[in-house]
Amino acid sequence: MYDLYTSPTPNGWKVSIALEELELPYEVKPIRLDQMEQKKPEFLAINPNGRIPALVDRDADDFAIFESGAILVYLAEKTGRLLPTDAKGRSQVMQWLMFQMAGVGPMQGQSNVFFRYAPEKIQYAIDRYQNETKRLYGVLDAQLAKSDFLAGDYSIADIATWPWVSIHGWAGVEIEDLPHLQAWNERVGSREAVVRGRAVPAPPEERELKEEDMKKVGSKLLV
Repeated sequence: MYDLYTSPTPNGWKVSIALEELELPYEVKPIRLDQMEQKKPEFLAINPNGRIPALVDRDADDFAIFESGAILVYLAEKTGRLLPTDAKGRSQVMQWLMFQMAGVGPMQGQSNVFFRYAPEKIQYAIDRYQNETKRLYGVLDAQLAKSDFLAGDYSIADIATWPWVSIHGWAGVEIEDLPHLQAWNERVGSREAVVRGRAVPAPPEERELKEEDMKKVGSKLLV
């Protein structure tokens, strides 16, 4: 059994999707970002960085894991699924996982901030981060022209990347001219476990964030 501390954001969805894909039992502990619950001492004891998601493995003496990528690797290694065990296969998945963690997430996150939340619209910043996000999308599209998933078989690399690509419009970046990425976005998004994980922590009918709520919370949603 796992305790999942999360909010309805791309990084939060990564872990709930993985838990659903792996059919692992977990209890959701919703964190209200608008109330800064991620900065309270009891949460900081689990994740000293004060960001969601965080996971507690009850069956391992309440072992706590933070950082979404680290959580995905932990779950994959513990279950022996979604991450190859051979050196080359594992490396391929890790490369694309790191590509998301170091590239897609941070660049699209900044695009979200300057496009949606910044009190002053700085066109240079908007263009910079939207263009870089689109460039990274182009790299994904080229890779997906070779296979249905980022590292051959469906893996934690796809799980890490899909939640961000799925909200590309929120960053003002379109993917209609990237057919392989668009097809992958639909292919991954249609998986039953992905649909269930994407609905956490809100019920399915409420899982889409309302624009006014996102503006209220602002950049704190991008954790």
